[in-house]
Amino acid sequence: MIQVHYSQRIRDLREDKKKTQKEIAEVLKTTQSYYAQYENKHRPLPIEHLISLCKYYDVSPDYILGFTNEAKPLPKK
Repeated sequence: MIQVHYSQRIRDLREDKKKTQKEIAEVLKTTQSYYAQYENKHRPLPIEHLISLCKYYDVSPDYILGFTNEAKPLPKK
């Protein structure tokens, strides 16, 4: 079973896109400090923010949550 914690996955996604925590916090309409707590495992990631991150990075929730290592795009409507 894959053992990647979402905190590491969202950090990796952010760094791959060369974004700052502040920029991602703006996408989520929160503060940089609050977002940093997700990446540092100090605060759970709310479902609303998970959905926003999936849309922003165009990856499935399974990828962010560590159920798969395949960063598949979201299905198109």
